[in-house]
Amino acid sequence: MRVGSRLREFVFLIDPREWCNNKLRKEETERKRKMRFLGYIAQWRSAAKEALDRTGITVNFLCWLHFTSNYLCSPVHAYGVSMLPTLNVTGDILLADHLSPLLGNVGHGDLVLVRSPLNPKIRLTKRVVAVEGDTVTYFDPLHSEASQVAVVPKGHVWIQGDNIYASRDSRHFGPVPYGLIEGKVFFRSEVELY
Repeated sequence: MRVGSRLREFVFLIDPREWCNNKLRKEETERKRKMRFLGYIAQWRSAAKEALDRTGITVNFLCWLHFTSNYLCSPVHAYGVSMLPTLNVTGDILLADHLSPLLGNVGHGDLVLVRSPLNPKIRLTKRVVAVEGDTVTYFDPLHSEASQVAVVPKGHVWIQGDNIYASRDSRHFGPVPYGLIEGKVFFRSEVELY
């Protein structure tokens, strides 16, 4: 009987309502903890989605900028004495069309951007003097008074600077292949330096 009475006391010490309340409190605490965790996940998801959206916008903009500046038109800062008086010594901002050379729309008198045949790291701004099939009579005023004659081969152009006394051009390296022409200048804006 002693064992049974203790068992009865133990049973009466545990109130069923208290036990349910404790269980409910534990479940509520666990639910709040899970909700807090899910809230953090939602915040991180939102931040990650926003970051990916912004990254996507940035990547799209950079792709558009690359395409535009390499295949449509781009601004170029041209400076030096080789194109005096057309371009200033201190520099001009030029807009160059990159489609015209690809379509073969480069002709006599056009200002073009050309990758230098002597140093591919340098881009030159020169005027087209002759196209394929033309005969050019030229002389280098600094080195000789004798004139020379050249025929521009197929797929090439003859370029020269407007200032013949200070220009390295086709008189020095010969006709330039169309493939080295990177753009045709269609707009010029003077840069004023004070």
